[in-house]
Amino acid sequence: MKSITRAVAVAGALALALAACNANDKSAPGAGGSDAAAEKGGTLHYLSTAKEVSYDPAKSQNLGISGIHLVLRGLTAWKTTEGKGAEIVPDLATDTGQVSDGGKTWTYKLKPGLKYADGSPIVAADIKYGVERSFAPELSGGLTYHKPLLAGAEKYAGPYKGQELASIETPDETTIVFKLGKAYGDWPWIVSMPAFSPVPKKADTDPAHYGEDPVASGPYQIKSYAPGSKLELERNPNWDQAGDPARTGLPDSIVTDMGLQPDVINQRLIADAGDDKFAATTGTSVPAALIPTVTGNPAVKARVATSPSGALQYLAMNNKRPALANPEVRKAIQFAVDKQAVQVAEGGPEFGGEIATTLITPGIDGYTKFDLYQAPPQGDPEKAKSMLAAAGATNLNLVLAADNQKLGVAQAIQQGLKRAGITVTIKPYEAEALTEVQTNAKGDYDLTVSSWLPDFPSAIGNIQPLFSTSEIGNGGYNLSRYSNPAVDTAIAAATGEPDRAKAATQWAALDQQILGDAPLVPLLYATNAFLHGSKVQNFYLGAYPPYPNTLIVGLSK
Repeated sequence: MKSITRAVAVAGALALALAACNANDKSAPGAGGSDAAAEKGGTLHYLSTAKEVSYDPAKSQNLGISGIHLVLRGLTAWKTTEGKGAEIVPDLATDTGQVSDGGKTWTYKLKPGLKYADGSPIVAADIKYGVERSFAPELSGGLTYHKPLLAGAEKYAGPYKGQELASIETPDETTIVFKLGKAYGDWPWIVSMPAFSPVPKKADTDPAHYGEDPVASGPYQIKSYAPGSKLELERNPNWDQAGDPARTGLPDSIVTDMGLQPDVINQRLIADAGDDKFAATTGTSVPAALIPTVTGNPAVKARVATSPSGALQYLAMNNKRPALANPEVRKAIQFAVDKQAVQVAEGGPEFGGEIATTLITPGIDGYTKFDLYQAPPQGDPEKAKSMLAAAGATNLNLVLAADNQKLGVAQAIQQGLKRAGITVTIKPYEAEALTEVQTNAKGDYDLTVSSWLPDFPSAIGNIQPLFSTSEIGNGGYNLSRYSNPAVDTAIAAATGEPDRAKAATQWAALDQQILGDAPLVPLLYATNAFLHGSKVQNFYLGAYPPYPNTLIVGLSK
């Protein structure tokens, strides 16, 4: 990974979802905030398409509200509230971090009395070792934000040959100190990631299989795991809820049925029979084909949790192509695009998501609602024509690289630009091939549609990966090929600001500054929707992340 911030690229991956309107209505029976209260006890079931799962923290890319964090804790954790974005809270640590040395040193103290499921104490050296093993080549695949940040880690290759990472210090059993190569204000979010879960060195005897039965520090431990079939979690007898602000630990056990087809999952949850009354899905959105079934039955519709916002869907304009190098041409395209047609292609106003006008998405600190161009949702082709003529850019012919599963969106863009006198040729690709075209050094496209969701709730994830010069080509996601030295400098300043309120102000200013250069056209803030059984409670989607918080879900009788 070459980017400091790696966000979840979700191009073409978000399924058609229900609208947020009334989705989490607290008066709706069975909804995320229904009248029935979640109680302690029972078996919660999850229905999953995944055939395998690893709870090895070094290999995990999971968000802070996902299942791995039921078994493993970190120094900090995510706390969600319905209708709001996630906040960072202390988890194993006593606070979210004490910063010094101008933002380059972060110190944490562990809470007293912390124990693993086997009763042994959790100590700072275990967290240090857990982070160190994430550098081992044989344990690749996890989130890697910390790797370019920790001082002297460039050539570190893990602990399995006896080497330690000097930039992580443990002066005693309850203190851990991280030395960074440069200031990084979002470090409290970084230490919530799976790699910062404690791993006792003595338990890491078979690294390749550690994720099948890790030493538990959260409310649950793995009881059994059958790949392709079932994962069972049971209570960790040494977890103390009083010291855990992020997890409720309500169910007695959690069972995940694996390897299911998406339509099977949704049909079972619609039927709401037997154990499926106590079941939910966290990764299989309601598909377009089932929208009439769901919306046509109030009892089913009441059991859909939807997100008020989600990933930013956008039209990237390749700023390096001669036809699009002039920002005045790109500004004209802001008016040529028919966002309303894109919304319809994604399911209409009720299902497609809210029309977007910003780069930072709702639910992220730094989001400020503004509309720099104030183009009508359906576009203004006459104004676009006038602007193109003034820029000397008539008779444009552009190539749109598109996911062939998203051709409806591509065609909506094509038709909108046609009304402004721009000819667009759609070049379809399979998803993996499209990603290669978008992120390689060549950049052989004029236009392309993508979606982007940060891995943690900081605006750095909205801005740095998509607009930093360092992220052009070579696997980077600056699909607009946008390069502005002043923006690069401002990104570096916001990245190093340890005061998160000040940083949010800096990111908000960058949002407007970048859109002033019109490198891309924001299209939609996508909407996610997930079904759950009638006995499942505390199941809702906040403004960020647009997924259910598995750490707080419970059951009613």
